[in-house]
Amino acid sequence: MSSDFTLDPSFTFDFVALDPDDELADTGTRWSTWLAVEPLCRGPQPRPDWVVTSQAAVDTDLGILKTGKEADAYLLERAVPGSPPPDRGGLGESVVMVAKRYRGEEHRTFHRSASYTEGRRTRNTRDMRAMTNKTSYGRSVAAGQWARAEWEALVRCHELGLPVPYPVQIDGTEILMEWIRVDGPDGSSTAPRLAQTRPEPELLAHYFSQLRDVLLTLTEHGLVHGDLSPYNVLAAGDRLVVIDLPQMVDLVANPAGADFLLRDCTNVCRWFAARGLDVDEHALFGELMAVAF
Repeated sequence: MSSDFTLDPSFTFDFVALDPDDELADTGTRWSTWLAVEPLCRGPQPRPDWVVTSQAAVDTDLGILKTGKEADAYLLERAVPGSPPPDRGGLGESVVMVAKRYRGEEHRTFHRSASYTEGRRTRNTRDMRAMTNKTSYGRSVAAGQWARAEWEALVRCHELGLPVPYPVQIDGTEILMEWIRVDGPDGSSTAPRLAQTRPEPELLAHYFSQLRDVLLTLTEHGLVHGDLSPYNVLAAGDRLVVIDLPQMVDLVANPAGADFLLRDCTNVCRWFAARGLDVDEHALFGELMAVAF
């Protein structure tokens, strides 16, 4: 090569390393965590068409949806930048979901009763001791266990064909799930809780029939919701969707399983009876126990 060789300036540039995560953090967003979690931490097959799996997708928090004692729910958009949502011609590259985030060790209270965890076991003895002693680490482990419990309950219920939000993924103490919504003149909004509705007699009976079917299916498979009430059921038009499942228990393995089932029946029937429907919690409980054994 000639010693008087000169590099064309048009082929030179200054290289600056950029961290895309830092860039996204400045905008309050993050890269999609879909591919960052283990395959078993993703929703069951077949997946709905609206689930966004693109590696180019970005997650954006849209604001808090509901606060709770152990977890907070947020609306989160997962979208490939520049792609329209499905209702505007997009092909599964933009979706709004619910992100339920269980609180970690920095929060000192965790209100789920220990009676729900009877029959569950933690293999790691260090984790068990930490939870028993209620250390900061133990509270962190407990939060993760409740998130995992809800994830497994959602997956199981979905596989049984029950009306629950589709579980998209779990990542630590965060669960992404289907946003149950209703469409109105001002756009989409979260479906109201059953307790907030005032259905006409025909719809009221239809609602009760749906919850009875849910209870029958759960009981036939030895499961109990454990905290079923009009406040843990969403009314999406004439369709009910059951939510808040971390306390689901095994009817047989949990010593209080039958008590939890009776309480579920009582909470449901008393609400419907107060609105004029002729239902009885003891009759429903007897019907359920007949299919359980």
